[in-house]
Parts: sequence; C-alpha cells; structure tokens
Amino acid sequence: MSGFSPDWLALREPADHAARDASLVAALARALPEPMRAVDLGCGTGSNLRALAPHLGSRQEWLLVDHDPALLSAAAERLSAWAERVEEAGDGLVLHRGGARIAVRLRALDLAADPAAALAEGPDLVTAAALFDLASEAWIAEVARAVARAGAAFYTALTYDGQESWTPPHPADAAIHAAFLAHQAGDKGFGPAAGPGATAALATAFQHHGYAVSTAASPWRLGAGEAALLQELAAGTARAAAETGRVRAADAAEWAAARRRPGTGAEIGHRDLLALPDTGRPVRG
Repeated sequence: MSGFSPDWLALREPADHAARDASLVAALARALPEPMRAVDLGCGTGSNLRALAPHLGSRQEWLLVDHDPALLSAAAERLSAWAERVEEAGDGLVLHRGGARIAVRLRALDLAADPAAALAEGPDLVTAAALFDLASEAWIAEVARAVARAGAAFYTALTYDGQESWTPPHPADAAIHAAFLAHQAGDKGFGPAAGPGATAALATAFQHHGYAVSTAASPWRLGAGEAALLQELAAGTARAAAETGRVRAADAAEWAAARRRPGTGAEIGHRDLLALPDTGRPVRG
C-alpha cells in the first residue's frame, strides 16, 4: 500500500473527525457489548480510535494494525498524548480518558496478503477509516468474508466517493478531477483500487453475508480555517493527475497554485458505512 506521512494524517484528522456521520456512530455504539474488542485495519497514527473510543463504553480493547512500523510508533506517541493517563501493560498501553479504560496493542501486519490474520482473536468490531477506496473489490470481499466469519460488527468512515467541488471554479477543474480518478483506480497495494465504487462494493459484500448495511455521507467541507489542508490536498491531487499523463504537468501545477490563493474552498465527498449481522440483537456478549 502507498505510504502516508504522520504529518499528513495529523493535518487531516480534525476534518476527518468533523465529517463523520454521528448517527452511524451512535448505532454502532448501541450494537456493541461491554467490554468490547476492536480491530482497526490500516490504523495509521490512531485517528480512528481517537474518533470512536469516546462513544463506545467504559471498557475497550483495541488491536491497531498497520503495515508501517513508523506509523505504529507515531500512533503510540499520539495516543499517549491524547490520553489523560497512560500505563504500559505488557506489549501495549492502557489509556484512560473520559472515564474509559482503553487497552491498546499495536501490530505490524501485511493486510494486503491476509486481512483475516488480524481477526484471529475474534473481535466484536472491525473498523477502518479512509482505507477501502484504495483497495480492490476482491480484497474488500475478503475482508467482508473474514468479518462475517468472526461474527463481528463492521464500521468504516471516510471512504472517498468521487464527488468534489472546489471554489472558486477553475477552467482545469474537470480535467484535473478526471485524471485524479484515473490515478486512484491504480494499484495501491491491494490490487486495482475500487475508488469511488468502494462503498457500493462493501455494501454488496456484507449483504452477501446477511449483514444489515447502512451508509451516510461524510463530506469534508473545507474553507479558510483549513487552508493548510486545502493546500496539501490540492498539491497531492495535482501531482496524481499529472502522473497519469492526462493533463500537462504545467497545467496541474497552475491549478494547484490557484488553490493556494485566499478564498479557496472545497467539498470532498466521502461515505461512512455500518454493517451489522442481521440478528436483531447486539453483536456477541
């Protein structure tokens, strides 16, 4: 999988947390037992835990999985700073925040090779954020199969849906966007990426296993308060578009420069998804 820097993940975290659909988080919280065990796939620096844990009860156990040891190290540091109190416990940490006790272990695994390996301990929840648009439909189906075998709930946030609106309008907007979508369909380490089709692929895969699936929009709405994020997002979008050869590098650079000017805004579409075993009762426990 293509790597992401801790600095980029930190820059996007406030926008990610603000964008999540609250109703799906509340429905997830109602479905989970206490204590509950979660596995976070492609955890990065732990942002998904920081977003969800305050809503999920007073006793939690998390296994954070990523392929990148540097991100796992950054996750341990940032989670420790986020906690009100932290203890070392064996091969992990125990975080105390808001009256909750959150036990955390971090593990380096190649999820592309075998996503089921992360679920061997039988979690109540499998979760991820900003991951599945980078993965193939075949890999998504493997994840759904592994989650269903474990009988776990599944929740993912911030899956890119292909919808973008930048302001003010620029003549190159359509060409840049089309080239970016072409770039996103490339192999990011999990096979040809599903891109904007990922949420539909997730829904189909989980419904095949008898899960009840709900989705909701979770767009980034970015303005002057997110100027640094907008600039990095525009630079990355332009770079990806230029790499396809569908737009000239000079045109992509000019578009990115225009997006650094004051007054720039953007709405970037994402969707959140919750899939629960269709049993009419809480998952496990």
